Amino acid sequence: MANHNSRHTIILLQNSHSRATRTFMDYDSIGQAMDGICGLYERKLKEINPSLRNISYDIADLYNFIDGLADLSALVYEHSMSAYLPYDRQWIKQKAFHHLKKLANGGR
Repeated sequence: MANHNSRHTIILLQNSHSRATRTFMDYDSIGQAMDGICGLYERKLKEINPSLRNISYDIADLYNFIDGLADLSALVYEHSMSAYLPYDRQWIKQKAFHHLKKLANGGR
């Protein structure tokens, strides 16, 4: 039986209303996908604030970033079905919150 965390995850993303901004990112796990989404936000913060050495944000800031994207969804491989299941922006926000909380607690 495959580990829940080793579920291949594809993030489908559209930054703006222009269809040309559609892209995807794929990861070996849901946790890595959440790291990827946080990384996107952190890069955006660094673009906006290039002089800041340390960037910090709270979950509300991350949620605002996620909500500001034209489109965001995830496809997560479900081993038992041998298929990808789709998840929406709300699911991503919930998973990002739990992922960051786990990181803040030392990975437990």
